[in-house]
Amino acid sequence: MTPDARRAVLRQSVSVAVATGLYGISFGALSVVAGLSTTQTMALSLLMFSGGSQFAFIGVIGAGGAAGAAIATAGLLGARNGLYGPQVTPLLAAHGWRKPLAAQLTIDESTAVATAQPDPAAGRLGFWWTGVGVFVMWNLFTLLGALLGDALGDPRKYGLDAAAAAAFLALVWPRLADGLARLVAGAAVAVALALTPFTPAGVPVLLAAVVAIVVGLVAPQEETQEETREPA
Repeated sequence: MTPDARRAVLRQSVSVAVATGLYGISFGALSVVAGLSTTQTMALSLLMFSGGSQFAFIGVIGAGGAAGAAIATAGLLGARNGLYGPQVTPLLAAHGWRKPLAAQLTIDESTAVATAQPDPAAGRLGFWWTGVGVFVMWNLFTLLGALLGDALGDPRKYGLDAAAAAAFLALVWPRLADGLARLVAGAAVAVALALTPFTPAGVPVLLAAVVAIVVGLVAPQEETQEETREPA
C-alpha cells in the first residue's frame, strides 16, 4: 500500500469515526432522560456498542416498556451486524484475541469502510481504524451526553443524527456505480420505508437486507445461465 493510499484510508476512517461518535451525545443525554444512570448508559455503549440497538433499547424503556421487550427489540435490530460476518471474516483473517475484538467492532461503519477499499490490506486498515475510532469516540461522547443530561435540552435538535447518516451515505454512494447496485439500494430503501410505520424497530432493516441477499443469490445464477447460452 502506498503512503498516499494509506493516508486516504485513515482520513476516511477518522472522518466516519468523528461523525458517528458525535451522535453519541444524543444517546447519552436521551438515555439519562429515559431513566438510566450514567453507569448503565456507559455499559450499553461499551458492551452493546450498536447505536441503533441502543436507541431502540432506551426508546422502549423511556416509553415504560419492560426490560425484556427492550432487550428483544435491541437484539432484533442488532441482528444485522451478524450479516456482516461473512463479508469481513475472510478479509480480516483474525486469530486469537483479535477475533473477539473484531466481532465487537463489526458494525455498519467499520464494515462499510473496509468493503469500500480497493484491496485487502486497505480493507483491513480501514476496518480496524474505523472500528476502534468509532468505539472510542462513541463512548467518549456518550459519557459527555450522559453527564450533561438535561443541560443539552433535546439533543436531536442539533442534527447529529443527520451528520452520522451523511457520513455513512458518503461511503455507500461510490459503490452504486452500476444499474444493479442502484436498483438493489432503491428497493431496500423502499422496503425499509414502507415497513417502518407498521413493524417493530429492527424488522425493516432486516427485511431490507433480505432484498440484497436475494439479488446476490439470483444475479450470479442469471449471469451463468446467460454465459452458457452464448455461442462458442
